Amino acid sequence: MPTLTYRRAGVDIQAAEAWLGRMGPAIRSTHGPDVLDDLGQFAGLFRFPSRRYRDPVLVASADGVGTKLKVAALVGAHEAIGVDVVAMNVNDVLVYGAQPLFFLDYLAVGRVQPRLMSQLLGGIVNGCRQSGCALLGGETAEMPGVYARGDYDLAGFCVGVASRRALIDSSRVRAGDAVIGLASSGVHANGFSLVRKALAPGSLRRMARQLLAPTRIYVRPVLRLLERVPVRAIVHVTGGGLARRLPALVAKQPRLAVRVASRRWRPPPVFAAIQREGRLERAQMRATFNMGIGMALAVRAPDVPRALAILRRAGTPAWHIGGIEARGRGTALRIEDEE
Repeated sequence: MPTLTYRRAGVDIQAAEAWLGRMGPAIRSTHGPDVLDDLGQFAGLFRFPSRRYRDPVLVASADGVGTKLKVAALVGAHEAIGVDVVAMNVNDVLVYGAQPLFFLDYLAVGRVQPRLMSQLLGGIVNGCRQSGCALLGGETAEMPGVYARGDYDLAGFCVGVASRRALIDSSRVRAGDAVIGLASSGVHANGFSLVRKALAPGSLRRMARQLLAPTRIYVRPVLRLLERVPVRAIVHVTGGGLARRLPALVAKQPRLAVRVASRRWRPPPVFAAIQREGRLERAQMRATFNMGIGMALAVRAPDVPRALAILRRAGTPAWHIGGIEARGRGTALRIEDEE
């Protein structure tokens, strides 16, 4: 009878280490001068840029990509999922006006799968480069008996920094301010449990390219905007759809409301396809999906033209979609539809 080993039990440490060794150059390509040598241990080292920030505040996020990875598995294309897991975290850090510093990932698989894992890591590296943060470390857990062959889960963790006086928290929002919507690239990584119920398997395959479009990363355009325009509130439209997230623009202003006009932007066609095939009501779509607006900002009305120009020059389509007004007895969000 063969001797029992860890490898026979289903965990191949040598294979995982060999794969990670091959990925080393890609990981190090995200490192800047603040990343220190880790001495081969399991924690990363980052020199805190305290001199660049007055009264610095750390901003942290942890998030995953939900069941979007099931659509990726359906067609065997996983790199966008790697971008997504970075985007979901760095965009959450960005809403406070913070610069993402470093990112860590957690990947759990049933068996070491070099091709799958390389696609995911390639996307993570891409996302870190887009957002200017270092891929400082992570964990690849081989867990036979928990994950079936081919199954996996992916989560990420990001730490950023901002000066305390510069934190963006909606406390400066005023009636008369304007709301700017930044274009999403599609569904991003939210609402996929509903997507997978609404669309038949054939439709999921046919629409996989649109559904798997990686989440747009807003870090560089928005940080560039913050250098030139005072932004009073930012919301990342995720963890709930447009209707659930836009009220966060006035989270600290109970007497104010957000008003937007849906005619001022055109959602990507993928949303109409989901609504039509799933026979979903418009209210359900707006409560679940970003509907083409992946991030929204509140700025002073006179700053709108300059803000739009800066964002568009940075490659991010954006529109003036509404404004901030007195709430009265109404709700915190009013969406005007063109009849």
